[in-house]
Amino acid sequence: MGVLFDYFAAADRPTAVDWAIGPGGDWTAEGQSLDEAGADWIDMKGIDPHVALGQLVAFTEGRPYDVHGTGPELLWPDQREWPPERPAAPGAESPWESGLHLTELPDAWRDRLASIEDEHVPMLALQWYDIEEFDFADFPACEDCIRTFAGLARRARDAGAHLYCRCCV
Repeated sequence: MGVLFDYFAAADRPTAVDWAIGPGGDWTAEGQSLDEAGADWIDMKGIDPHVALGQLVAFTEGRPYDVHGTGPELLWPDQREWPPERPAAPGAESPWESGLHLTELPDAWRDRLASIEDEHVPMLALQWYDIEEFDFADFPACEDCIRTFAGLARRARDAGAHLYCRCCV
């Protein structure tokens, strides 16, 4: 079983939930795709927002990665509305079993990624290429991935939007 991560820009949390999960957060309803919603998004396969992307952000800041530092915030499933330990009603499924999660990246991460200049990409790629959490196809693919994240972050920042990550198991 694989885990896929789609990163996208959206103006606000309700819009992000509608686009990534379904209208109003109804994951069982027929929703629209990120393409149909007109979202600016990228498919980053196995690059998770918490550890792999968190390490890239730490490298841009010239500091060690701290897994306990400020990082992505889970938006869906909403733990207040549906605590993970709450059983589903008979005949119903829990959103925790849907295989979907949506997180919001800190705006500080968006801004750090947006600030990556092309001349810094090779040095960042040297660091990021060696992380355990993701096996890049090759070094140029790692560089391309950094450029792709930086481009999405710049567009989001310039539009006054936030960055989100949809995880599909």
